[in-house]
Amino acid sequence: MTLSASRKALCLLGFSCFITYFIFGQNQKLADSLIMQYNSGAYSGNELIILREISIEETNPNDKLKFSESLIQKASKDSVFEFLQYGFLQKGNALILMGNNVKALEAYLRSLYFANRIDDEIGIGSLMISIADTYANMGNFENSQEYYNKGILSLRKLNDSIKIGTALVNAGDQYFNIGKLDSALIYTEESTIIFDNINFQIGQAYSLGNLGMIYAEKGNDEIAEKNINEAINILEELEDYYAISVYLTYMSDIYFRKNDWTSALSYARRSLELAQKYSLKDQISDANLKLFELHQQKGNFKESIDYLQNYYAYRDSVLNIEAVEEMADLRTNYEVSQKQTEVDLLDQQKKNQQLISLASGIGLLLIIVVAIGLYRKNNFINKAKLLVENEKERSDLLLLNILPEQTAEELKDKGKVQAKRFDSVSVMFTDFKDFTAYSDKLSPEELVDSIDFYYSKFDDIIEKHGLEKIKTVGDSYMCAGGLPFPTNNHPIQMVEAALEIAEFVNESKKVDPDAMTRFDIRIGINTGPVVAGVVGKKKFAYDIWGDTVNIASRMESNSEPGKINISENTYKLIKDKFECEYRGEIEVKNKGIMKMYFITHTKVKTM
Repeated sequence: MTLSASRKALCLLGFSCFITYFIFGQNQKLADSLIMQYNSGAYSGNELIILREISIEETNPNDKLKFSESLIQKASKDSVFEFLQYGFLQKGNALILMGNNVKALEAYLRSLYFANRIDDEIGIGSLMISIADTYANMGNFENSQEYYNKGILSLRKLNDSIKIGTALVNAGDQYFNIGKLDSALIYTEESTIIFDNINFQIGQAYSLGNLGMIYAEKGNDEIAEKNINEAINILEELEDYYAISVYLTYMSDIYFRKNDWTSALSYARRSLELAQKYSLKDQISDANLKLFELHQQKGNFKESIDYLQNYYAYRDSVLNIEAVEEMADLRTNYEVSQKQTEVDLLDQQKKNQQLISLASGIGLLLIIVVAIGLYRKNNFINKAKLLVENEKERSDLLLLNILPEQTAEELKDKGKVQAKRFDSVSVMFTDFKDFTAYSDKLSPEELVDSIDFYYSKFDDIIEKHGLEKIKTVGDSYMCAGGLPFPTNNHPIQMVEAALEIAEFVNESKKVDPDAMTRFDIRIGINTGPVVAGVVGKKKFAYDIWGDTVNIASRMESNSEPGKINISENTYKLIKDKFECEYRGEIEVKNKGIMKMYFITHTKVKTM
């Protein structure tokens, strides 16, 4: 029995947070002690220091997020960059544990910004590994490999054993998840040697666990079981339940291959219990899938359906429909074969009967049994088909919400999307002024409500003008015109949409019945060639790349609140339709001198 794709994806998530533990080595008992001191006020020294230590040592993701955000809030008041770096780092670590990769990436990048501000070379190298891990979670292996290489190179120069070992084991996991087991083994074995030499317990645990999973994938269950058991023993002492949950599902695989169904079931149940207790979404999903597979193979169809429904409730991927259909077919075939066996046995018994009356009775009984069996089988199949149909409909709607319709259809038909080059596309970025300062002061609910107020309206405006929303990152909103279907008037459509967005934001400050937080906005637009495609295996994202995108971002960052700043490329295409103010030649980071223009009128010129 080989491991399913969802199992491999889980392994990726399990190790991506490896840097969480390695940077400082978590200790829940120490965290509990520090929390008691903090809550009682029985501590001396700087409040930021004890908050930093709690956020580092805490293993529960919800508590880790709470204390890291508290650290960020308090450090922001005096702009203490060192503690802001720690706060955003641990916030990213907590979000990784909670399965929110996008927000985790934002937090890591913020931490990297502050690490650069204070020239923390060790922090910079470690954060590159965290960013690489997160890109790997999102299926962006090109970016993850780039950051792994940078991070490992940086950390080797610093000769920090713990950091180098961390980077090596995470890079090894990257190779593990793309199927390069020999490379994974080389990286992981080197990390094992490093951690053994310095007797670093958490490092030894993860190296052993990783080696166990590599050997399990290679089919060497004896070595795999030995390494994983040693890893679990260490992790139980350290109360690192996230990793234990991952390893337990691998132990379930190993015992299932040994035909020890009872032990396999026990390990899977333990994994699910831990995942539910600590709200580990991905592990909940994977443990439910494993329990479904175990019960389905054993013929416990009622229990298997329950676990399958739970799996759907937590799953992240939208590509599991075919697998479910195959499993439904397996269940159907199994029941048919079982029913045929019953029929054959009854037929044989009937032949052996000497009395016609008894034979008739058995024949009647056979008909009843078959009818009941067929009814139950049909009922079971209908439930499975309904579940599959409902999930397929949900998946189709989800795909259309994430991807352009043409791209979604291509993904469903071919299983992948071919990257395409567009010679002329208009790209717009928006950004809220002083958003970071406000975000530190607002509650999470207020922050989300404020952003949702704007983005919902932006979505309506973009759709109205026939444009394509690409993505949002924090307070940055990105859209494009001229794709996925090439058009000739996308620069004009983009400027019209930008004017409407700017007017909406300005009017919102005047009319605010809900007393919500209101912002000023900067807008930047550029036009030129891009490459567009779909990235990721688990969580799809339609994205665009190229210098055109980078320049559009620079137009936004060089804009002013309430203004729409456009490049020379866009200006040449819209100058006959809109009044513009030439700003002159402006120095742009990494781009040199560029001409820029403000859109000055909200109305089309009379020709």
